[in-house]
Amino acid sequence: MTSVQQRRQTGLQQQPLVLLLIVFLFCSAMISRLVWIQLLQGSRFKELADENRIRLVPRSPIRGRLLDRKGRVLATSRLAYSLYLEPRLVGDKDWPSLRHRLASLLNLDPQLLDERRRRGPDRNGYRTMLMLDLKPEQVLRFREQALSLTGTQVDVDILRFYPNGSLAAHALGYTQPITESEFEALAEKGYKIHDRIGRTGVEAAYENDLRGKWGGQMLEVNAMGQVQRNLGDRPSEAGEDLILTLDLDLQRVAEQALTDKPGGAVVALEATTGAVLALASKPGFDPNFFSKLIKTQKEYDSLFSNPKKPLLSRAMNPYDPGSTWKPVTAMAGMESGKFPPKTKLHTKACITYGGHCFPDHNGAGFGRIGYADALRFSSNTFFYQVGIGVGSRALKQAASQLGFQQKTGIEIDWEESVGLVGDEDWAANGRGWAKPGSTPWIPEDMASASIGQSVVQITPLQLARAYAVFANGGWLVTPHLAKGDVDWLAPQYRRQVVMKASTLQTIREGLRKVVEDGTGHGLNSPGVPPAGGKTGTAEDSTGGPDHAWFSCYAPYPNGEIVVVAFAQNTPGGGSVHALPMAKKLLVVWAKSQRKG
Repeated sequence: MTSVQQRRQTGLQQQPLVLLLIVFLFCSAMISRLVWIQLLQGSRFKELADENRIRLVPRSPIRGRLLDRKGRVLATSRLAYSLYLEPRLVGDKDWPSLRHRLASLLNLDPQLLDERRRRGPDRNGYRTMLMLDLKPEQVLRFREQALSLTGTQVDVDILRFYPNGSLAAHALGYTQPITESEFEALAEKGYKIHDRIGRTGVEAAYENDLRGKWGGQMLEVNAMGQVQRNLGDRPSEAGEDLILTLDLDLQRVAEQALTDKPGGAVVALEATTGAVLALASKPGFDPNFFSKLIKTQKEYDSLFSNPKKPLLSRAMNPYDPGSTWKPVTAMAGMESGKFPPKTKLHTKACITYGGHCFPDHNGAGFGRIGYADALRFSSNTFFYQVGIGVGSRALKQAASQLGFQQKTGIEIDWEESVGLVGDEDWAANGRGWAKPGSTPWIPEDMASASIGQSVVQITPLQLARAYAVFANGGWLVTPHLAKGDVDWLAPQYRRQVVMKASTLQTIREGLRKVVEDGTGHGLNSPGVPPAGGKTGTAEDSTGGPDHAWFSCYAPYPNGEIVVVAFAQNTPGGGSVHALPMAKKLLVVWAKSQRKG
């Protein structure tokens, strides 16, 4: 045998070994893959297979109720029954007969049923909505004949319901279906494409507590997506009920007090804790509108395109505060050391600053008076002198101490404005609309700032929070609408205002004099506890009629409740229009305290 033949024979002998090795490697790879799929990743792939095999027709959870501080219902849920068609069970041949029976039995329009069927399945792909919000008698008729109406079903939609209509609407808020863009972000948190979400107010702030968890009907489908059988129901989990700080009785009175006003707000707080007892705003809206299954464009426009802006909470929108601001100027004067508590100043008909003579409201002045009488008579020329004397930065510092030009911390603070307390630095930077350096601070600005006009814009909620400082002995509290598990007296929610005891006492005495025999004397009547307060009449810097204000606390000297009443564009004075509004709340509150 030649050497060439020997090499060929050796190669032929080695070929089976190579093939065997290749087969062995392939088999090893397949076995390893099967072990990895079946043993190591078996549970994961089973879950993926189930997801492809099982479809869930969602069933919404019952949203937690909103209750007032005494357990009375402010928001709950109602059941709405809707008629659905299951297209897989009803062909074109069967539809005319079924349509005729449904139309006759439920008194429905056959053409409308045809139109709804032509739209095809809903977004879940398994049902077609034929009719929304059936009447109870329609539901009963359907259920009596349900066995013979193959391919249709009446299912329940759970809608938000506000039994008191527009009452406390701005505080409670409303719910709306989520948008497709929201669904992309919220799907991983358990939201469904049919879900509703708290859009404003408490409904939005406490969404995670209120929403609950979805359940639904589980359907088995084949590879073509066709339903094979019903695997049963997965029950939904109800959301948690939420007890609010609101008092339904006070809220009703607050809104009634606004009935004859073109607009405005009423705020009532617990002075020591910041708990919101009432939060009313006019004009208002009915949150039940957002629970309607069908809405017209005209209805949408009446809310969202309405020039009166009913969705805007006046309680958290800024306005010129007028003379209710004067205690802030008093605090700045005393804390600066330039105008100590015993200071007396000569008041007169008007004082000239810049090119304008700023008048006292009585046209004559009140002679030589101190802080208490200046608050009692609401003397403008007294506070002009204090404000000009301390300057804009000192005034702004006092305002910041009392919580102005910052959010209050209320849970719905995305709806809240920080307002404005103008000073020379703000003016030098362009006042928010001009080039820096082109709008300097002038004496006229300082005079206006001293009495809460023009360059000062605050919200009724901010004012209530500030007056709570005078009521509770010097603590800046955090307004809140639900107590929950939060300790609202903890340092992060309540801080002591840096203020001399003599400053606090002087302001308190002045506020008491206002009510005893000053501009707020109309508050004195049977059923009203002794109180301290301040009236205010403010020019509307946007050009409208004057605003009327009254801010007070009771009982004096250590207040338990603070009430701010604001009548928007209601000329005639705070003592005439706003004071009676606050008085109504104090009467109801005092009566409840006696019962308690």
